Amino acid sequence: MADCQVARILGVTPELKGQMGVSSGLELVTLPHGRQLRLDLMERHHTMAIGDTVGDLFAFTALMKALDLPQISRLEDTWTTLRRNYTQTAISYEKTLKPFYKNLYEGTASSPPVVCVPLLLPLLTLMERPSVTLEGAELWETIDQGCDIMLRHLEAARDVAHDTQTYTANAQKILQGFQCDDDLLEVLKTDFQLRLLWGSRGASVNQSDRYNKFNLILTALSRKLEPLPKTQTII
Repeated sequence: MADCQVARILGVTPELKGQMGVSSGLELVTLPHGRQLRLDLMERHHTMAIGDTVGDLFAFTALMKALDLPQISRLEDTWTTLRRNYTQTAISYEKTLKPFYKNLYEGTASSPPVVCVPLLLPLLTLMERPSVTLEGAELWETIDQGCDIMLRHLEAARDVAHDTQTYTANAQKILQGFQCDDDLLEVLKTDFQLRLLWGSRGASVNQSDRYNKFNLILTALSRKLEPLPKTQTII
């Protein structure tokens, strides 16, 4: 639900529609004056990989991105334990979820039957790439099919903007009967996560500095869980 509200798929008041000039955040992110929403969503995707991902490709890709971080993927003993204790889940992750995640970013994946928050990060990155660099080169910048992938994402963005009412209806259907806990919803908001991770002062620090510091913390935690192998002394 938090993603639906942040992306302005649900909870869009008439006043907010007037300010945006469109009826949904999914349209706003494709327009020049939607820059702040694009930046907010990119921050959210980079910072958070939690919550229910049912029908939410935005949350799903954030979660998969977190699992694919080098600090996580290097934990061989941990992954071995997970495969041993949760074999079927591990098989689903390797054989179904990872290929689907890859296909999403290549623009070749078939959309699930009911989606309330579509894949947004490729479009956000394409539109904000000159001014925001969260990580290294994007997929379309590193392979021969890059132009085709970029064009597929741009075409998908046009479809998303055209089908905003469908996404809103899907979100309402999925959340029908859901009793929202205001305190829990507050925890899932981007501002709260920023303050939780970096504190009130840290949240206002330069974005790249925050991400570099966070990367160092993740690296330290990863090495604490599974230390680097000691270099053998050559006699």
